[in-house]
Amino acid sequence: MFNDPHEYASGVTVDGLADDRALLTQTSRAEQVAAVLRARIAKGFFRPGDRLPEQEIVETLGVSRNTLREAFRLLGHENLVVQELNRGTFVRVPTPADVAHLYRVRRAIECSVIAPLTTPPASIGRIAAAVEDGRRALDAQDGLALGTANIDFHEALVALAGDPRLDALMRGLLAELRLVFHVMDNPRWFHEPYLPRNEKIVAMLEAGDGPSAAALLDNYLVDAERQLLEAYSRERRP
Repeated sequence: MFNDPHEYASGVTVDGLADDRALLTQTSRAEQVAAVLRARIAKGFFRPGDRLPEQEIVETLGVSRNTLREAFRLLGHENLVVQELNRGTFVRVPTPADVAHLYRVRRAIECSVIAPLTTPPASIGRIAAAVEDGRRALDAQDGLALGTANIDFHEALVALAGDPRLDALMRGLLAELRLVFHVMDNPRWFHEPYLPRNEKIVAMLEAGDGPSAAALLDNYLVDAERQLLEAYSRERRP
């Protein structure tokens, strides 16, 4: 017969747990380093195929080699880097299959978030601001900023769900997708035609027409996947 759960809990011991206290600081530090490198990869400072110089990063960031390797492990789980035996850690080069997978998941998440909306979302301002950022980037002929604004737009769409897990998943998907954009020599041409579509989606959401916005977004993502795969194939051709 089972004992009373409160009686059982009172006998639990934490002996030795103090020995793991140092892991908390180490893990937190590794996550911070991973965040720095993730941002650098997303912005194109480290491009697909680049080797991440371990010694230089350790010295520049002032962290231990173990902390950096833990950060690499975290980024590996996110499909942003790969570690090769006796060669080092490299920014991952995505494949066409990765692109297809990313867009399949994106359609499932993004469209399902906005389709049920029948009134203007309270946070529509964040979505509209991302569109304005894209317009300014286009006027300034800043392809990198245009891509960033587009990423912000899609993150803001998913944020309408108010679900931190979906937010984290979307950030990971979009960070991985940025690797595909960096493979191309000129990603601006890809993002520019989709800015007007972003504006239409905002207008539909402001009108409380989530189903129409979702239908437009689904077609948008299908077109983007096809065009990106075609361009990716050309860029990767010897």
